[in-house]
This record gives sequence, C-alpha cells and structure tokens, in this order.
Amino acid sequence: MVFERPDAGETAVLVHVDFHDDQAREDAGEFLELVRSAGAEAATLLTASRSRPDSRTFIGSGKLDELRAMLAAHQAELVIFNHGLSPSQQRNLEHELKCRVLDRTGLILDIFAQRARTHEGKLQVELAQLEYMSTRLVRGWTHLERQKGGIGLRGPGETQLETDRRLLRGRIKSIHKRLDKVRSQREQNRRARSRAEIHSVSLVGYTNAGKSTLFNALTDAHVYAADQLFATLDPTLRRLEIDDVGPVVMADTVGFIRHLPHKLVEAFQATLQEAAEASLLVHVIDAADPDRDLNVEQVNSVLKEIGADDVPMLKVMNKIDQLDSAPRIERDGQGVPEVVWLSAQTRQGLELLEQALSERLAVDVISFSLTLDPEQGRLRAGLHDLNAVQKEYFDEQGRSVLDIRLPRRDFNQLMAQTGERADTYLPTSLQTSVEW
Repeated sequence: MVFERPDAGETAVLVHVDFHDDQAREDAGEFLELVRSAGAEAATLLTASRSRPDSRTFIGSGKLDELRAMLAAHQAELVIFNHGLSPSQQRNLEHELKCRVLDRTGLILDIFAQRARTHEGKLQVELAQLEYMSTRLVRGWTHLERQKGGIGLRGPGETQLETDRRLLRGRIKSIHKRLDKVRSQREQNRRARSRAEIHSVSLVGYTNAGKSTLFNALTDAHVYAADQLFATLDPTLRRLEIDDVGPVVMADTVGFIRHLPHKLVEAFQATLQEAAEASLLVHVIDAADPDRDLNVEQVNSVLKEIGADDVPMLKVMNKIDQLDSAPRIERDGQGVPEVVWLSAQTRQGLELLEQALSERLAVDVISFSLTLDPEQGRLRAGLHDLNAVQKEYFDEQGRSVLDIRLPRRDFNQLMAQTGERADTYLPTSLQTSVEW
C-alpha cells in the first residue's frame, strides 16, 4: 500500500444491511462465502435494516456503537461491509472504530489478488486495485503537510497526496498499455482460429457453479477447482475433440457475481472477450442453488455489458447429484438442444453434453457410401485421417466401399487437396449448396 493504514487482522466483524430496495439488497450467505474465500475468520455478523445508507457512516450512530462493542468483545481488528462504501464513509468509519474497514469491492479485489496466477491476471488485478485505491488516497495522507515547509522552505511544493496520485496515474497508464498488448495477442489468436474454422466454446456462469470441475472433466485439464468463490481467475484454453465437429477450443473463464464492481468488469475485459468472441457459450448453472434464477439473471447482465448477449448459448444444469435428478437433454420446438442436466463431479451426463455440443456446432454433416478404386489410396487415407470412415469393406472388383460421416466443410477441403471434384462423389441429394 502507498498510504498508511492500521495493521490488518484476520478476525473480522461482518456488517450486512437489508435495504428496502430489492436492487440494492445483497445476499448474506454469499457474503459469508466471500469472507471465507478471502481467508478471514468471521467473528460475528451485525445486521441492520434501513431504507437508505447513512451519508456519514453508512449504518448510523446506534449501529456504530453496537459495532464498536462487537470489536471489543471479539478483539477483532477488521470490519468488512457487504456493501460498497464511499471514500468518506470508509474514512469516517476507520476514524470512529480505530481499525481497518473493508467494503465489498475491496474484499473481492483481495480475493482476486490471491487467485491471480498468470502475468495477465496479475496485471488485471493490479489495475483494478489501483483504480479503486486512487479514490481513497486521501484517507492515508490527511496527517501530512506539504513536502517542503518551514522558514526558507515554504513554497508551492507538491503535496504527498498529489505525488502519489501522479505515480498512480503513471502506473495505471503503464498497465493499460501492457494489457492492450494482451488484447492484441488474443485477437490475433482468435483471428487465426477463425481462419482455420475452429469453433471456440466458452464456459460462463456464476462463481462456484462448477465451471472448472466441468472443464477438467471434459478436457482432462488440471485447472484448480474448489468449493469457494472465484476459485478460477485466469483464463485457460484447451483443445477438445467433438464428434462431427473436429477440434474445438474450450475456454474456462472467471465466475460472475451479483453487483460485480464495474471496474472489475473493465479490468478483465481482455479475459471476458473470449466469451464475446465465442462460437457458443456454455452457461453452467448450479441446479441445487435456491437462488439459481437470480444468479442466471446476473450472468446475463454481465454478458450484456461485455457485448456477449447475442452469442448462441447452451445451458448446463450442474450438480444434479445433489438433487437426485437424472441426466437428460431438454430441446426446443425444432429439436435443438437447449439445456443439459448433468453432474461434473460424478461425471454423470458428460456424454450428453458432448452430444449436445456436437449438434449445436456441427452445422452441416454429410453421411453416405463412397466407392474408391485402388489407385485412389490418397483419398482413402485422407478420409481415415479425418476419422470419417464408419465402416469399410471391398466389393467383387476389389474396390474399397466406405461408409463415411463428416462435416461437409472437411469433405470439400479434402477434395480440393486431392484435386478431386466433390460433386463426382456426393449423391444427388447432398449436392445442394456444395462449396467449390
């Protein structure tokens, strides 16, 4: 920290206020999970009910006295609010309570700082922290005078606060430049995948919905997965083979949360852009969560904010092992898969998800029998390399008869590579919209 604060302790008193406005209301249970994920020990929870926050201390003088007594009783050195505090409210509370005060945004930033592993992730977290800190510098420097003072030294010297603000602006500008390079590299990679016609699938969802567990089960990756909020922060990409589609790039992304601070969404724009540019979003939902509808609403809100609300989506109802429910696929009126019910933990229904991904991504798959002469070995080998041959036998003339199934795009590419014309092999019923 670039400004002084009281020493922080790990034992915390929590503050949760129920507001009459549903839009401003936070979830107390989720708050406890956030505190646990940050590594703090919750000594007790102070609850209050208000129509609107107190402008000076957020909770009012009566609750402030209760909070002071709780701190003394539990010998706690940290107070965490389940709400966003203004810089002045945070400063006033620290002055009154003589201890460190943290709001919801600061708590989430602390968790993010613990979870970041990659260079990009650390840059994104630092950017969000610096932008958050820049509005609160005044709290740490109110006791300082100008750098130059006294007889013969008085003048328009820069205050320490102004110095730190200037240093912060320089660091923020530097991080923005480095993240722009990351975005540029990601955009190049996406363009390369687009040219190669490789589909990309992004896992999105509320935090702790089971995205990383599902990602590991599908790709045999070893992404950190735990029963805690924001277990995954850094994006991970893996290759996955899907029947009738071929190679697919799957991305595991950071989880969303209610009232996710806007600055965090901005800082993680490079990461979240994977979702906006995906061929298909797989929205992982904790089917056993009683607040799942509210969680889905929040995820949709963040997707809209990053411009990914128009990307095709497949919903996955995860954790059905906690509901005693059977794996299944729900389809729309045209028979297109919309929802897959499964358990990533027990691997129940994974094959149904792969089937649904195949149906959603394989736009044009052709299936027919093909007869090849012995001298057409190159074409035969190419079909085997594409895993397109379902069955093969020989006729009386010694020719190969292959029952094949593959995307039309792959068949056309193979024909072009071998110098053949696709229409000479395709049955008449499949010769519509042939690509030359």
